[in-house]
Amino acid sequence: MQLIPIPSEPVTCGNLISGHWTAGNGAAIEITSPYNGSVVGHTHAADGNDVKKAVAGATEGFAAWSAKPLKERCQIMFRFRDLLLRDKQSIAERISLENGKTVAESVAGLMKGVEVLEYALSLQNMDSGGRMEVSRGVFCEYRRQPLGVVLGITPFNFPAMVPMWMIPIALTLGNAFIWKPSEKTPLTAVLLADLLTEAGLPAGAMTVVQGGRETVEALLDHEDIKAAGFVGSTAVARQVYRRGCANGKRVLALGGAKNHIVLLPDADPAMAAVGISDSFTGCAGQRCMAASVLLAVGDVDAVIEKIVARAESQTLGTSMGALISAEQVAFLQNAVDEAVAAGAVLLSGHNYREPQAVDPAYANGFWFPPVILDRVPADARAAREELFGPILSIVRCRTFSEAMAVENANPYGNAASIFTNNGAMGERLAKEAKAGMVGINIGIPVPREPFSFGGINISKFGHGDITGATSLDFWSDLKKVTVKWQMQTDHNWMS
Repeated sequence: MQLIPIPSEPVTCGNLISGHWTAGNGAAIEITSPYNGSVVGHTHAADGNDVKKAVAGATEGFAAWSAKPLKERCQIMFRFRDLLLRDKQSIAERISLENGKTVAESVAGLMKGVEVLEYALSLQNMDSGGRMEVSRGVFCEYRRQPLGVVLGITPFNFPAMVPMWMIPIALTLGNAFIWKPSEKTPLTAVLLADLLTEAGLPAGAMTVVQGGRETVEALLDHEDIKAAGFVGSTAVARQVYRRGCANGKRVLALGGAKNHIVLLPDADPAMAAVGISDSFTGCAGQRCMAASVLLAVGDVDAVIEKIVARAESQTLGTSMGALISAEQVAFLQNAVDEAVAAGAVLLSGHNYREPQAVDPAYANGFWFPPVILDRVPADARAAREELFGPILSIVRCRTFSEAMAVENANPYGNAASIFTNNGAMGERLAKEAKAGMVGINIGIPVPREPFSFGGINISKFGHGDITGATSLDFWSDLKKVTVKWQMQTDHNWMS
């Protein structure tokens, strides 16, 4: 078994402003590893003055970066891709150190980010703008223009993947990017920013500022930041959207989720058990695409037994990672207590109060086992609220229509899935589910590029998606140019 490498001394990380790493002047922040509870890093938040310097440096960097032709920008981003692949193991270990994922999960998240980068690299060949003769001697064309200085605010649960949803596309389009990583996981940002510098990105094109709420508010209030992307909880996404929009910014804020999987009796037992179990246990349930509610229609107990068996086969510290904090462990323990007290049946995770990691070196980590709660009422907290952990609540339904009524009543709208061998039922879920991403015999229906990522309802505030074709219009403007060079002998209404 490979242990997560723990640095002998805490890593110090700062703010990348105008190409130089400097210490912030705000509050000190300690970074704790979920694997063993030790302090593995230090940073200081950026205060108001730091933010002003950061935006000024990004504004200066934008002038040089946006002046480069698209193909030249792509060459630098190609080198960035090569460096990410060169260093993917060390980056993954850093992600796991500060986030708690398994190394394999960290590698997978990074590679999804690389996929978005590869989509951004394709823009040099496909985003040509277009030109048409709209009347005799009159031509119209599109010219895609970067916005200027743009902002990305990213969460702890994917320290590399979620930033890589934003950074490659925003930079390739010619913007200067300011990245505010989660104050819980700022260490990965240093590695990625240094690789961009190594790839040849000019000073100021990428800026990193550390901090929490006060830093975010200072950034959202700065008049020279033109757009902000955010991923996090719905409560914070709503606040970011409102504040950014009130300050005249373009904002796309992705929020939380309460995803449902419908299980029908005709489902392939093996495929359903793996897909459903891995959906709620992967990344220790700390992802917005995790299925946290199983809508069990009819007699599916044999499949549920297989789900329980697979969940109980997970070992903490090897096949399953840790939670982000001791506070989150306590929160989930209390949530399970409440569900059981209300009548839910605990099928798996009976040691949720005293879970054990597989290695003594991880004894002080933030561990929580997979928990499966059966016969949870549809209106119970465990079935309605995002708990953000490896907890699956089973709601028993008599019919597919009853299951869809539960799914449709959910105020979130991130993802929904179904396991069935009946194509008509799969298509019915795709049509009726109130979710932006749908899976048929897929437990984690994350679209692959160029198909875009994004939910609906209170899982997203703003228009378009954070990746894919609509992300281009978020991070840029379309300038429309109409040209006429000589007088025509004939006339029409456009003359």
